[in-house]
Amino acid sequence: MSLPPLVEPADELTVDEVRRYSRHLIIPDVGMDGQKRLKNAKVLVVGAGGLGSPALLYLAAAGVGTLGIIDFDVVDESNLQRQIIHGQSDVDRPKAVSARDSIRETNPFVEVVLHEERLDSDNVFRIFEPYDLIVDGTDNFATRYLVNDAAVLLGKPYVWGSIYRFDGQASVFWSEHGPCYRCLYPEPPPPGMVPSCAEGGVLGVLCASIGSIQVNEAIKLLAGFGDPLVGRLMIYDALEMSYRSVKVRKDPECPLCGKNPTITELIDYEAFCGTVSEEAQEAAAGSTITPAELKQKMDDGEDFLLVDVREKNEFEIVRIPGSVLIPKGEFLNGEAFAKLPQDKQIVLHCKSGGRSAEALAALKRAGFGDAVHVGGGVLGWVHQVDPSLPTY
Repeated sequence: MSLPPLVEPADELTVDEVRRYSRHLIIPDVGMDGQKRLKNAKVLVVGAGGLGSPALLYLAAAGVGTLGIIDFDVVDESNLQRQIIHGQSDVDRPKAVSARDSIRETNPFVEVVLHEERLDSDNVFRIFEPYDLIVDGTDNFATRYLVNDAAVLLGKPYVWGSIYRFDGQASVFWSEHGPCYRCLYPEPPPPGMVPSCAEGGVLGVLCASIGSIQVNEAIKLLAGFGDPLVGRLMIYDALEMSYRSVKVRKDPECPLCGKNPTITELIDYEAFCGTVSEEAQEAAAGSTITPAELKQKMDDGEDFLLVDVREKNEFEIVRIPGSVLIPKGEFLNGEAFAKLPQDKQIVLHCKSGGRSAEALAALKRAGFGDAVHVGGGVLGWVHQVDPSLPTY
């Protein structure tokens, strides 16, 4: 369905702007009026990472007049495989600052506003309020639900995208004209059920595929042409090179945008999404050791079995010496227990501690009462014990 443009056109384009945007201006659907609307638009991109990188560059190149960036992280070398707005010289710099500098190189006519803070329930209304449109480039469920709920309560549209390994999804959520994110996903998945990109990986170029679709939708909304992805979910499979569109209907029982909403204010999204289950938190309480304590156990010659619960491809990247691989899934389905000795302590670890806590809960249920896990996982081992090893 065609929707009215989100913003009014700016008064004029300068001669330099006409030269820069000439390929837009000669498209009848965009033209001078559409480009003036882009110039007058204010768009906030949440996250300057995998999706935010191409989104910010293409929004800037398209001539969006004001771009806001919210990101509190710094550039890590592992980001450079997919976060193309950053370069080698940006490692350890704030992502928001690095992104701003790249945008200025792309288009000096764009005003960039930095929000170098973690988005949360306390600041989201203040940050979102000045912008016409939100582009969601986040990679965790807690922030996705926060972005959705704040956008609905403020009456703002936002463009959503998601990526994992070879798969991508994108949609436009605007409760005034269609469904919201909660209509599609009423509840977050159980803790540990869906791996993050840091755990499962992502094909770098997939970020560009989905990020560019997000920008395409943003431009259509701002300038008021085409058929935006309101009420539709676009699904992309990079292995098969296939796109398909699925209709998403507004849920009349949606607790946020339905006929009788029960969510009228922001909630605790970390608790709602529960990145680690309550059972895992309880199992880890009093049964967590540090990487330094693990090293001491090794030096003291203690008899224990160190089990890595990550996946085989992660184990091949970096491992703690002496560890054996039994993926977390085998703990959850019970297959791991037959492989474990009964006469020695079991010490679990993963990448950073979340998955090993879930495996520890299963282990405790199975009667391994003295089992522990390593808080911080293999990353903690590298940082605290052996910095010569690689991280990922």
